Amino acid sequence: MPRYKLTIEYDGGPYIGWQRQKIGLSVQGVLENAGKKLNHNKPVEVYGSGRTDSGVHALAQIAHMDLNKEYGTDKIRDAMNFHMASDPVTILKAEVVSDDWHARFDAIERRYLYRVIDRRMKLSLDKGRVWRVPVKLNEDTMHQAAQYLVGQHDFTTFRDTQCQAKSPTKTIDAITITRVEEEIHFHFRARSFLHKQVRSMVGSLIEVGLGKQEQYAIKKMLDGKKRTLCGPVAPPDGLYLISVKY
Repeated sequence: MPRYKLTIEYDGGPYIGWQRQKIGLSVQGVLENAGKKLNHNKPVEVYGSGRTDSGVHALAQIAHMDLNKEYGTDKIRDAMNFHMASDPVTILKAEVVSDDWHARFDAIERRYLYRVIDRRMKLSLDKGRVWRVPVKLNEDTMHQAAQYLVGQHDFTTFRDTQCQAKSPTKTIDAITITRVEEEIHFHFRARSFLHKQVRSMVGSLIEVGLGKQEQYAIKKMLDGKKRTLCGPVAPPDGLYLISVKY
């Protein structure tokens, strides 16, 4: 059975998240329904590089699937997109990979972007795709505070209580926070992340940017290793999986 690597773009707003569940529409479910039509109506399993939450978007999610028949990669891309025409999910690229290649387990780096806009006026064009904070933020102070989170740490404070990871210890390779015109962009780079870790860190850093917390408070939260020390969790609207490295 040929295996295909898929690069996928999607708007997470309409979905319960990446993962297929008994109730609700998922990104994985949409892809599997399209894949089934290519597979002579036989079930197809699509494995993603990670499970994005409800409302979280992707610019380049990576997944793989096996089909019973070999097709050209352009045909895979175009046929999948045809069968998902009514869904905000798009295959950007399809590639043939070895039958032991795995979208999740072979990944060595994941990058996320979180978009914040600090303006008083409501959003019209970017509603659901960026977090609006109605007062000005200090991006330099947030960037400096974020450096306490870089490296290998026990991230219990920034880990959702429903997280199924075996260990709360992760290694963050880099965090950068910069202003891009009206927006503030939070970039995170690591091999893997805990459930809602990025949103938890962004929410706590926003407290620093608002002047409600000192920079050193982030280190205290981290060292405290208690979920109750975490600041408000940022909404999913502004979070994007932007790349996966193999």
